[in-house]
Amino acid sequence: MELTKSEQSELLDCMLEMGDLLLDSGAEISRVEDTLSRVGLAYGAQRMDVFVIPSIISISMEFPGDESLTETRRIHSNGLNDFYRLEKLNTLSRSCCAEPLPVRELRTALDRVAAGRKPFRVILGGSVLAAFSFAVFFGGTVWDGLASAVFAVAVVLLQEYLGRTELNTVVFNLIISLLIGLVVGLASAMIPALHMDKILIGDIMLLIPGLAMTNAIRNILVGNTISGVVRLAESLIWAAALAGGFMVALLIVGALL
Repeated sequence: MELTKSEQSELLDCMLEMGDLLLDSGAEISRVEDTLSRVGLAYGAQRMDVFVIPSIISISMEFPGDESLTETRRIHSNGLNDFYRLEKLNTLSRSCCAEPLPVRELRTALDRVAAGRKPFRVILGGSVLAAFSFAVFFGGTVWDGLASAVFAVAVVLLQEYLGRTELNTVVFNLIISLLIGLVVGLASAMIPALHMDKILIGDIMLLIPGLAMTNAIRNILVGNTISGVVRLAESLIWAAALAGGFMVALLIVGALL
């Protein structure tokens, strides 16, 4: 596919945008590098050098007969996972590899993916079901499961509201765990039939960065050591913030009662 100089530059910017969206959706480093390399080669580049860590994407493209184009972008990812967007990006990248879209259409498609999101009712329903199931699975009663499901709604609403702010991941999760811990502790104190620990287990499971830790270990095992260590450290700090928020909440509830 023959591209003009301006189209090559725009393609490079589109690829940086695609990489940004992939990282922000929870894609592992190897997936991002492989996807961007394949897309660049599909558009006629004879050489692709892609370097990705959780905070930086650097792409160098070399087209036949032209000088190489290089651009770097600083990534501000919230560390969350959006499989809905990730699936859309995977589909778009595969279609571009099979039959490259005009660069302008690629830009439009990326903008459409960036603006899209999983329906809120699906997120809410999945969170309620998961909280109820985990609370009961770990020994809670049906009432504990129902209470955990109710507080799961609060977790989702807090994530929706605080997600619009510029809070970093650590402060974000610290605030959510502190508020949920306070509410669950007070509710359990007022209703003796409820078991606070079982309710908290159900709601904690919605916040634990399990997939981020798994991706971090996978990055280390496949040779992306720097990215894996950075993501693993971030996940552990994230988990520590969750534990700290719940611990402070329990201490406050204990002091009040």
